Amino acid sequence: MTATTWIVVSDSSAARIFSIVDPTDQPVELESIAHPEGRMLARELTSDLPGRVFDSAGRGRHAVESEVGPREQAAIDFAIFLAKRLERARVQHEAEHLVLVSPPDFLGLMRKSLNADTRRMVVLELDRNFVKLPPKELHERLAGELEELPVFRA
Repeated sequence: MTATTWIVVSDSSAARIFSIVDPTDQPVELESIAHPEGRMLARELTSDLPGRVFDSAGRGRHAVESEVGPREQAAIDFAIFLAKRLERARVQHEAEHLVLVSPPDFLGLMRKSLNADTRRMVVLELDRNFVKLPPKELHERLAGELEELPVFRA
């Protein structure tokens, strides 16, 4: 049986999952996942202003700031969602290897979101934003790097 490699091309607003068995073949798109929250402005993501608290000394009060902004939280949530999808693929033997292609910030979120078993499936990470490329162009841009991977060598 031939090992299946998934190429996961994502950013904070979308992900596309491709399957490839041979690096000379064009990847087959399996799924396209939209995450419109990743494109929203911060003010669109929050329905309210931060709460207000009173200082323990004096009469001042100030807004309560969250440690993570709403856009970053939306990206974190999407990375977690994708990580769960990839974990399901591992458990159900849909894919044996993963190639992650994302802009640097989102690639970091993906790394943090993957559990150890799924993380071991990752054979290549590329910090590029290819989420909108058609499959043919994606293949042209990745073919050389895919051919170098040990998982494709007999």
